[in-house]
Amino acid sequence: MPPPPTMKKIRRWQRTLILALLSLSVVAPLIFVSHRLNFLTPDGRRDFLDDLSSFVRILLPKLISAYKPDPLKLSAIEQESAEELEEPKQVVYKENDFGVAISNNSERTNDSEDSLTDGSRSNLLEVNEVDHHERQVEEAQQKGLSLTDGDKRNLNETVMHNLDISTNSQSTRSENIEVGDKQSDRKATRRHQNSRSQYRKVTNHKVEEIKDQIVRARAYLSFAPPGSNSHLVKELKLRIKDMERVAGEATYDSDLPRRMYSVNLCDMNCEKKIELFFNLKTSEVHSALQKMRHMEASLSKANRAFPDCSSMASKLHAMNHNVEEQLRSQQRQATYLVHLAARTTPKGLHCLSMRLTADYFALGPEQRKFPNENKFNDPKLYHYAVFSDNVLASAVVVNSTVSAAKEEEKIVFHVVTNSLYFPAISMWFLLNPPGSATVHIQNMDNFKWLSKYSTSKKYDSNDPRYTSELNYLRFYLPEIFPALHKIVLFDHDVVVQQDLSGLWNANMEGKVIGAVQTCEESESSFRRMNMLINFSDPFIAKRFDVNACTWAFGMNLFDLQQWRRHNLTAVYHKYLQMGSKRPLFNTGSLPLGWLTFYNKTMVLDRRWQVLGLGSDSAVDGNEIEQSAVIHYDGVRKPWLDIAMRRYKNYWTKFVNFDCPLLQRCNLQA
Repeated sequence: MPPPPTMKKIRRWQRTLILALLSLSVVAPLIFVSHRLNFLTPDGRRDFLDDLSSFVRILLPKLISAYKPDPLKLSAIEQESAEELEEPKQVVYKENDFGVAISNNSERTNDSEDSLTDGSRSNLLEVNEVDHHERQVEEAQQKGLSLTDGDKRNLNETVMHNLDISTNSQSTRSENIEVGDKQSDRKATRRHQNSRSQYRKVTNHKVEEIKDQIVRARAYLSFAPPGSNSHLVKELKLRIKDMERVAGEATYDSDLPRRMYSVNLCDMNCEKKIELFFNLKTSEVHSALQKMRHMEASLSKANRAFPDCSSMASKLHAMNHNVEEQLRSQQRQATYLVHLAARTTPKGLHCLSMRLTADYFALGPEQRKFPNENKFNDPKLYHYAVFSDNVLASAVVVNSTVSAAKEEEKIVFHVVTNSLYFPAISMWFLLNPPGSATVHIQNMDNFKWLSKYSTSKKYDSNDPRYTSELNYLRFYLPEIFPALHKIVLFDHDVVVQQDLSGLWNANMEGKVIGAVQTCEESESSFRRMNMLINFSDPFIAKRFDVNACTWAFGMNLFDLQQWRRHNLTAVYHKYLQMGSKRPLFNTGSLPLGWLTFYNKTMVLDRRWQVLGLGSDSAVDGNEIEQSAVIHYDGVRKPWLDIAMRRYKNYWTKFVNFDCPLLQRCNLQA
């Protein structure tokens, strides 16, 4: 007995519902990935289309077999006409058309890539036609139907005809591409480049909004009582993690789409993508915009939970004040420790001095003499001086100067130190003579004439860099070297990189000192007169211009004859005595130099000396390389552990750390 018409309608609706769900299960994954076509390059688009065709070819048979009706149940139902049974054929074919529609939509997005994707789309059509034919036969067999020979013949002829058309169109397109002239290729390439340049025009509005949401969420978390584990707190913490995962290291909005998925689809083959779409959870495909909306909703909840903005603002101000106070305390502590390290002699340097001193006193009187004593007072040679109590620092100054010199045999180096370090420095240069240059080591305690000058000024600073008498010996150069006409004075924290013989040919035009200026406001070494000199004193304000250009020590050329003519040592003592009675200047030799050599300074080109390697971490590398002398002025000297690593190599390359003495004292680069 045939089933009633109502039952037939119910079963027909069931089949329609199953086919609709089948279509939805295929279309949904494609919709999720279709937006990514806009970001594909031509090669990536071809790969995606190939994957898409394979995706459809592999996925549909699995889905059809999953929803295959039971043949026993079908045998109990009245057989329908062939037209009714061929209805699903159109639905399946539309699924294939959907893949082509995606390709056409991608084609419209970038017109310049038509010729590159035609072959891919034609191949996709060809594969879809064959797959469609196979699925038609398979569907008919699975449903227990048998096509007649005529139906099979008609179906095969239709498919083969479509394949011939697609093949002919593909060959025609290939011929058109081959006969295209070079000018059209260049135009297409130009359009492609223009489209790519437009794609590169990105913004960072979304990224900044995400970061702002994270900051706001953390602020609301700080409002919650300590140890709170409420639902809102958990939700905010979860949203913060989600947003940090979405943003990652993104800088521009264009970086965000690559992080919309928790997996990398580009590294998967077609089978893995199909498996992923079968098992994909909804939370794994939330886009950045969706997560931002979720975060905004959570922030709205938090805003309602903490409505008293004034109390929250007061709490934030208190927290901010507390953090700023902690920061200031840490900065003061760090500054103190840095200056303490600068005033302390490293253990390795102390060990080296002790060993050298012991070795020096083990020598006989004749072994302690330096060669070429006849050159010490020869004014025709190039005389350089350095005042130091640091063995390695003075060694680097001498070694770097000699290594950069073109005529090192004309160089005479005068190293002046105190009685404590005289044996160590002498022993070092006896063991390590600087090539064919001459070295003269002098002990300042042997300067009998120095006792007649009152240099016992009471300094306010405990820093030995400012209180050491070696630092003020520079104002007695004519007395230390009475037979010389010119001399170049180095601080012991410099490194010479170029030959300095050009300085000796400079015309000083009656000036006493040659120096590099420090009056450029854009430079980190910028100094003004009133920074170190008290212009509120009438004596200073009357005799000096507050806007006068300042200069630096470190590497200076002195005309000792002009010095003696102007009797500048007496001028120095005048200001020194006045400064001991009232505050005229800051502690140190630099302000005294500005006063003593006022209007008697010859400006040297900036390439002779670059400053700031002991205090400024942003000195231009090109300026360092081109400078004749680099100066580590500041507290972060290159022989200390607090030295800036960026600049330390310029100094350490002139120290032989393979020396047994240095290794015994554990001195390393």
